[in-house]
Amino acid sequence: MSFAAMRLEIADGLARLVFTDAVRGNPIDAIFCAEICEAAIQLSVNSAVRCVLITAEGEAFSYGGDIGAFVSDLDGLPANIKRWTTTLHSAIARLQRMDAPVVAAVHGVCAGGMSAFVAGSDIVVAADNARFVAAYAGIGYNCDAGSSIMYSRRMGAGRARKFLLLNETLDAPRALAAGLVDEVVARDQLMARAEAMALQLANGPTKAFGEIRRLMTSVEDQPLEAQLELEAQALSRTAATADAREGLTAFAEKRRPMFKGR
Repeated sequence: MSFAAMRLEIADGLARLVFTDAVRGNPIDAIFCAEICEAAIQLSVNSAVRCVLITAEGEAFSYGGDIGAFVSDLDGLPANIKRWTTTLHSAIARLQRMDAPVVAAVHGVCAGGMSAFVAGSDIVVAADNARFVAAYAGIGYNCDAGSSIMYSRRMGAGRARKFLLLNETLDAPRALAAGLVDEVVARDQLMARAEAMALQLANGPTKAFGEIRRLMTSVEDQPLEAQLELEAQALSRTAATADAREGLTAFAEKRRPMFKGR
């Protein structure tokens, strides 16, 4: 499938998902929501994908929701929001449940739903010119796109609440201090650093990564004994993988393991 608002390329275990509607500031609209849903489906069923790197073209990573589309049909907006979030939220859920980790490289403005979408990545690398904008309350709306979940996981519920209620804008250093991003680098080093991380993950034990990702999503709502059992079950599944056997063998033989994602 060819996309209008993004590009998806997969090679050597690394999937590059690039938002390409640079002229319009990579907005979240009906087209974007439908396409990110399809991209997430393709990524989630492709066993060759061992890491996803999300980037964007243009001066801004994304200005978030398409305000022009909202204003053009205010009466139809409540129904349209349900249509758009059906596909957008499906994509977010599928990306969260994959084995392959997700890395995002963010530059410029990253606002509203796109800021929340990025926060759901396993690793967020930000350029020193990045700015993360809550946006929702500024136009009289509550949050979507996983904002309440992803911001809370990264910054803690209290800091996430303040970010959303006060409609804050965090520059790269403040976003790093809050936990919204994991690293800040110079703008001209952003892609090199993000790609290095993504390639490292793409060459790692993908099945183990998947178990880690899913365990981290359940840690906040499971009692201690239940989470411990989830860990034990996951570890048992991992022990049956080829990569786990390779990891143990390589350690015993004092050599670097060669993981295959199986």
